[in-house]
Amino acid sequence: MNTPALPPPGARERILRAAHDLFYRDGIRATGIDRVIAESGVAKLSFYRHYPSKNDLVLAFLEHRHARWMAWFEGALARHGGTPQALVPALKEWFANDGFRGCAFINSVGELGGAVPGVKEITRRHKADMAKAITRLLPHDPASASAYRQRRLLATDLATAVDGAIIRAQYDGNPKAALASLRRILRSLTQSA
Repeated sequence: MNTPALPPPGARERILRAAHDLFYRDGIRATGIDRVIAESGVAKLSFYRHYPSKNDLVLAFLEHRHARWMAWFEGALARHGGTPQALVPALKEWFANDGFRGCAFINSVGELGGAVPGVKEITRRHKADMAKAITRLLPHDPASASAYRQRRLLATDLATAVDGAIIRAQYDGNPKAALASLRRILRSLTQSA
């Protein structure tokens, strides 16, 4: 059975894909608009019709990255058992990717700080959504308000440990130590909860 070929992506999608790959791999400041235009194969006028400024493209990149990464993260957690221990093999899967260059959101805040309005807000939302995904891994007692608060605090602690593991894997170049540390932190935090 022949399946129809998908139409080629439009200019907006090609620009966003090129920006995603370049911004994540090389950094936002190091990637000029002319490079994104060349990689996407669109005309300059077409680029500016879709993204009036580089800041608009940066925010679109982060929104796109958020949706992509969260879908991957939630899927990886489910594939690896849906418990807090799933964090380690899920991250190991990501760290093993040849294109791994750390957290796009932490990198963006580090590069841009407050220079691009909206970057910190998208990053906070991304990290909150990551913590919510981790919260869903934790056992809970829906009748207890204090247990609910404790569960959210534990998820925040685990999300912070995940961020630390991501950063360590990025600068170490070998994720084994980062994953071992995360495994110990997970054990310590979940046993004391």
